[in-house]
Amino acid sequence: MTSTDGRQKWLTVADEVAGALRVDAAERDRAGAEPVAEVAALRRSGLLTVTDWATRQAVTRVVAAADANIGHLLGYHYLQLWRQSLFGGPVRVNDENLFWAGVSNPLDAALQLTPADGGFRVSGRKTFATGASVADRIVVSATRVDTGEKLTFTLDARAEGISYAGDWDNIGQRLTASGGVVFDDVHVPESHVLGRHDEHSPRQSLAALGFQAVLAQVYAALAEGALAEAARYTRATSRAWFLSGVDHATADPYVLATYGELVADVEAAGLLADRAAEALGEAGDRGDDLTAAQRSAVAALISSAKVVTTRVANHTTAKVFELCGARATAAGYAFDRFWRNARTLTLHDPVSYKAREVGAYYLTGEAAPFTGYS
Repeated sequence: MTSTDGRQKWLTVADEVAGALRVDAAERDRAGAEPVAEVAALRRSGLLTVTDWATRQAVTRVVAAADANIGHLLGYHYLQLWRQSLFGGPVRVNDENLFWAGVSNPLDAALQLTPADGGFRVSGRKTFATGASVADRIVVSATRVDTGEKLTFTLDARAEGISYAGDWDNIGQRLTASGGVVFDDVHVPESHVLGRHDEHSPRQSLAALGFQAVLAQVYAALAEGALAEAARYTRATSRAWFLSGVDHATADPYVLATYGELVADVEAAGLLADRAAEALGEAGDRGDDLTAAQRSAVAALISSAKVVTTRVANHTTAKVFELCGARATAAGYAFDRFWRNARTLTLHDPVSYKAREVGAYYLTGEAAPFTGYS
C-alpha cells in the first residue's frame, strides 16, 4: 500500500514526464523511431519501479494522455511485472529499474518449447510483441512439444537467438515497438520458468483481463489527451465564427455545449476504467481464493470499460477537429495522431464481442470464457 504522499510524489513525476513528452509528441510521431529514448526517460524518472497498483493505473493514464505510445508501453510494463505473481510467486519488485515487455499474442501459433539440459529450448515467431524490441526482460509463453503443456517464463530480451523483425508499420501507435519476435533455439533456464498454465484457474486467467484493463486506461487517456490539446488550441488560436455574435470561440454556445458533452463522456469513461482496474487489483489480491464467480464479475466490468472507453476514444479524437476548425488540420499540429492512435489501438480485439459478453452476463449470468482476450 502506497501512502497518499507517496502516490502524489509519483503523480508529480508522471506529470513532469508527460510534460516533456508533450513538447515534441508530433515530431516523434512523424519520425516513428524505436522508443529507445522514451524508455530511457521512463527509466531516469523512476516510474518503472512504482509498485502500488492504484498508483500504476494513475501514472499510466497521465503519461498516456500526453503520448499514448509511451503510456501503452508503461502500462504493459506494469502488467508484465504483476502477471508474474499469478503463478503463485511473490510480486516482483523492479529494484533493478528494468523495462519489461511480453511475447504472447494468443492468435499466433504457439512457440515450441523443447526440454534440454538445465531447462528448455524455445523456437518460433510471434507478432505484435509491444515493447519487446526495446525491453530489458520479456515474459514469454510457449507450449512443450513433449507434453503439450503451456509454460510461461522470463528471458533476457537480448538473449542469444532472439531477433526482432522491426515490422510494425501501422497508422497509429507508431512508437510502441509492436513488431514481431523470432526465437531461434533460445535457451530457457529452468529457474526462469514461472509456472504451468492452468486453463481452469481463475487466478491465472486474470492475465488476459489485465491486458484489457490496461487498454481501457489508454483509451480513456487518448480521449483526455485529445480534449486537453484541443482546449489549448481553442483558448489560444480558434476564432469565433462570424455568425456567432461573439468575439471569442470560448464564448460560442455551440462550442461550449460540445466541450461540455465531451468532458462528461471522457470523465465517465475514465471513472469506469479506474473502477475496472481497481476490481482487477482486488481480484489479484485474492490469490488462489479467487472464485470463478468473482472472476466473472470482474471480467464483465472490464468488458464494460472496454466498450465505453472504445466509443469515447474514437468519438472524442474525431470530434475535436470540429471544435478547432480547418486551420487545426495543418500537419504541424498533428491532431490526427490522437485519432490514428485510438483507431489503431481500439482494434486490438473486436469490441462487439466485449459488448456481447456484458449483455450475456447481465441477462443470463453467462460468464465469459477463459481466453487470451476475456
